[in-house]
Amino acid sequence: MIKDKLKKGYLLIAEPTIIGDLAFNRSVILLADYNEEGSVGFIINKPLKYTIQDLIPEIHARFKIYNGGPVEQDNLYFIHNIPDLIPNSIEISNGIYWGGDFESTKDLINRGEISNDNIRFFLGYTGWEEKQLESEMESHSWIINSNSYENKIIGKSATHFWKDQIKELGGDYLIWLNAPENPYLN
Repeated sequence: MIKDKLKKGYLLIAEPTIIGDLAFNRSVILLADYNEEGSVGFIINKPLKYTIQDLIPEIHARFKIYNGGPVEQDNLYFIHNIPDLIPNSIEISNGIYWGGDFESTKDLINRGEISNDNIRFFLGYTGWEEKQLESEMESHSWIINSNSYENKIIGKSATHFWKDQIKELGGDYLIWLNAPENPYLN
């Protein structure tokens, strides 16, 4: 049963057949919350052209901003692996935490106590209403995979992350590795 496989901290890998969906084509989503009422996740492999300093000039760092998903793209979210430094964080799983005290976070970044391997920022998130994600799973929009990187996923390069996940899945998915992002342009 699909519901038994969906868990906070797992990865949702966009099926290669999601074509024409700019938000989710070749996406990998970290599932940050999953419960009876719905689900929340962050696309972890879609960097934007902004840095944190572009959005918040008082932060003196050049951390990339990622497109977390199509919901509330005017809000900034973050995940990290340093709950001992950032108070009020919520554990997702495997040493990955969501949010926390943003004023403390800004100060820590400006003091150089947080690196790219510790934190990732997102504009927006991906959200599903009750039973919506299960429905998308049944229509083969997503592949579920455990997060073998655990909290080191935060520092992983986004460049080939979807392809790396497809390689890990192996089998019939390997044919998609060298396919163009939009097969209609082939």
